[in-house]
Amino acid sequence: MIRLSVNVNKVATLRNSRGGREPRVIDAVRVCLEAGVAGITVHPRADRRHITPEDVRAIARELADRRPLVELNIEGDPRPELIALVHEIGPEQCTLVPVVPGEITSQAGWQKGEEAEGLADVIADFKSHGIRVSLFVAPELEAIAFARDLGADRVELYTEPFARAFESGVSAAMASFHRYVEAAQQANALGLGVNAGHDLDLENLLIFRDLPHLDEVSIGHAIVSRALFVGLDTVLREYLAVLRPPTHH
Repeated sequence: MIRLSVNVNKVATLRNSRGGREPRVIDAVRVCLEAGVAGITVHPRADRRHITPEDVRAIARELADRRPLVELNIEGDPRPELIALVHEIGPEQCTLVPVVPGEITSQAGWQKGEEAEGLADVIADFKSHGIRVSLFVAPELEAIAFARDLGADRVELYTEPFARAFESGVSAAMASFHRYVEAAQQANALGLGVNAGHDLDLENLLIFRDLPHLDEVSIGHAIVSRALFVGLDTVLREYLAVLRPPTHH
């Protein structure tokens, strides 16, 4: 079964929009655990606009008795503050994501260039402490080979292009999906695990769940958005059902 790691950033965004403590991120994490999700994802940004370092510490404490069965995945750019936090917490996985100043959400994967300088050292450092490292990349063969060369354990395929293609209709969705299939097959051939995330939802997952070698999807915005209307527990169970392989009789 494909593992679902729930990104709880949006719960913190709602809390921070008002100030104070409600809604509590830890309450959302507890609902996730009760529903049976396989992981919790957090992306603490430098501007603290949603998840804060203290949230990450509180979530790590909440998960202490469940790990590593339930994995903690810390996402972010390899700035000194994030590197120190990852060392302090020791998550099962760290997903390194390039950050563009002022961006609303992640908008591109890693590629060769100045911004990737030093990545190999960060990856080697995390791995030496038993932390699995995933690199956020576009579904491009060159980017996947680059992730392998840097020493990453997995790639997280950036799925917004697929989500936009899906909105254009079945033929566009399948053409886009084929690119991801090629990328996943290449990653597997190079010895990399395959994660995916960004704008995946209950509808487009009906196609994307068939991606070969897919280990994990990280989903946050779509889950929290739907939870406003039907409740978080209900939504989580819907996603888990979609990701569960169909039973053959």
